[in-house]
Amino acid sequence: MRSYRDLVKVPGAAAFVAAGFIGRIPMSMRTLGCLLMVEALTGSYTLGGAVAGAFGLSNAFTAPFLARLADRRGQRPVILWSTLIHTCGILGLVLVAESAMPSWTFFPVAILAGASALPLGSLVRARWNAVLDDGKRMQTAYALEAVLDDVVYIVGPLLVVWLAVDLFPSAGLIGAITLTVGGSLVMATLRRSEPTIHPDADRPRIGVIRMRGMPLLTLGYLATGTLLGTADVAVLNFADKHGESGMAGLLLALMIVGSMVAGFAFGLVNWKIPVVRQLLATNVLLCLTMAPLVFVDSMAAMYGFVILSGVGISPVLITGSSVVGSIVPRQALAEGFAVVGSALTLGMSAGNAIAGTLADMGGSRLAFTFVVGFGALATATTAVGGRSFTPAPEEPASITATVME
Repeated sequence: MRSYRDLVKVPGAAAFVAAGFIGRIPMSMRTLGCLLMVEALTGSYTLGGAVAGAFGLSNAFTAPFLARLADRRGQRPVILWSTLIHTCGILGLVLVAESAMPSWTFFPVAILAGASALPLGSLVRARWNAVLDDGKRMQTAYALEAVLDDVVYIVGPLLVVWLAVDLFPSAGLIGAITLTVGGSLVMATLRRSEPTIHPDADRPRIGVIRMRGMPLLTLGYLATGTLLGTADVAVLNFADKHGESGMAGLLLALMIVGSMVAGFAFGLVNWKIPVVRQLLATNVLLCLTMAPLVFVDSMAAMYGFVILSGVGISPVLITGSSVVGSIVPRQALAEGFAVVGSALTLGMSAGNAIAGTLADMGGSRLAFTFVVGFGALATATTAVGGRSFTPAPEEPASITATVME
């Protein structure tokens, strides 16, 4: 506990952590809010899912570019402009839906809203690098952010469902944009913790995705995201096949709780082994904790094993963040975090789609088997990455950011 208390005592840290947390809650509300609003107003789950998908995909593809702008132009102007455009996109989507306009009109505004949603978590992690100069404390900071992300994915869906179902259909998205604006505007005022803008000569001359180690690390995040997306749908299918579909949400919440507790504990330990070996070990752990789900055959057993399955999630993401922080130059960190974050999001979307097909073919057992397979793929990319995940020798950023041969 002392490690976390010491972190928030760092000048400026408590303010940007709080603002970032409030501004990040909507990331678990937006796509679900789109689906709930569109379905309630049009009666079509298909249209709702398509609009939500357009929102999510556009966000995943543009997030690294917005983060790159924040690295190059400073966080404050990018936060202000993206928040303005994102607000217009969300309100436009609400207006289109409430006005019963043609189905095709939903998509341009959904794409605009998704494409302008700033990856606030990446900016927060970049701020930690700006205010800390101790590598050991950085891993604790990443653990704190992983735990907060877990809380976001517990609170956000509950909040958006309550708003959209119990109040009115568009209340979920209106609540989401309110939190986004509040958290983002506070973040924009916090100049003390904002990362320094470096001269053009000191900036990486290639995209972060092409830097040494990043292609394999991004592939690992994609595999981990696919694992998580597949696991979510497999759990839902398991509950449905056992006549307990109403308990599916609880099972997913228990998985997140397992991840949150493990992440909190992970951040308290002063690990002595290199971060690359930590990443390999945590990927193996994620594989092993997911494996028992293949053999579970009762709801009673699932309640326990689904908590165990979450134990490896946060440690993988914490050590992955540490690797990003070690191989990406400080002046490009927001982009680096956004790249792997987008890979994780795309993987989760792919996992949702893959798991639906697998569940229809062979039920949840087949889907859980593929979950373990994707875990093995993530482990393999880490093992192959090896030396490329270690920091390059101290050189100017423009030289360090070399293309991997």
